[in-house]
Amino acid sequence: MKAAYIQKNGEADQIKFGDLKTPQIDAHEVLVKVQAVSVNHVDTFVRSGGFKTKLSFPFVIGRDAVGTVVEIGSKTRNFAVGQRVWTHSMGYEGRQGTSAEFIAVPESRLFLVPEHVNPLELVASVHSSATADILLHSVLKIKQKQNILIEGAGGHVGSKLVTLASASGLDISTTSNLSDFAYLKKLGAKQTYNYQDPVNRINDQFDYIIDTSGKVSLQDNLDLLGLNGQIVLITSPNDNQFNFRVKSFYMARQSIKGFVISHATLEELQSSAHHLNYFFNRGLLLDDELFILPLKKASFAHEMLEAGKEHRKRIVLTPNDCRLNS
Repeated sequence: MKAAYIQKNGEADQIKFGDLKTPQIDAHEVLVKVQAVSVNHVDTFVRSGGFKTKLSFPFVIGRDAVGTVVEIGSKTRNFAVGQRVWTHSMGYEGRQGTSAEFIAVPESRLFLVPEHVNPLELVASVHSSATADILLHSVLKIKQKQNILIEGAGGHVGSKLVTLASASGLDISTTSNLSDFAYLKKLGAKQTYNYQDPVNRINDQFDYIIDTSGKVSLQDNLDLLGLNGQIVLITSPNDNQFNFRVKSFYMARQSIKGFVISHATLEELQSSAHHLNYFFNRGLLLDDELFILPLKKASFAHEMLEAGKEHRKRIVLTPNDCRLNS
């Protein structure tokens, strides 16, 4: 089979495209013929070695995929040949990735594609949507009618956070580029603020703040947080440093949490997948603009992502000449 893979960690030019053996499945695995894979920043971190995880070489890159079941293991009970399926947790912790014509996926990490959902739109969405879902429901454990500030809401994760927070009955405020205001209000934001303005101009206090940008002072965010409030960081400032006033922080019983989806538990990933399929089936979370490339362009795709090109679009690779309406 054809695959995009590396023989060692390094720059994007380490990615090779060529023949590898089609994987053999065990009793609890499913062999999937891949239709499309998405390319996310985390893929570049794994490839470069920036994110430390167990790999076996040659290592097939990629984490998310959508495709069709072609073979099931002897102890697999939940899938049948011919079904369309997706996964979002391959390519790390010793598991081979998804950028190949065929992949062997543990049954526990595989989910059905809802009927009538475009598979390419789905695979483009799952990384940011699962991140948003786990943040809200497993990390913050949100409650209805509380208020949340989502910073950097115009980005991929930010917009998914707005959609899911709105569905959960939260009062949503956002920071973003002015050009994103109408889009975010359509998704459910009540108040929209220009991200270029200092956040200390915001007069509200929040139960939850999620910083997707790393560009806001931690103390400024804590000043916007109410009693028992929680902040989640999913990135860091360029200098990797934050300062804050400790006394007011602990006296207000506030908390600071960090999150990366690579450390989500299997139970969290499974729960998020069921939530996402519920929304996918209703046509939500599927509005990303796609940039589709053939799988053989995987190295180029990584270079584009690291250079910030097509940053408003989601890069999707296809082993064959798939189209958006396929």
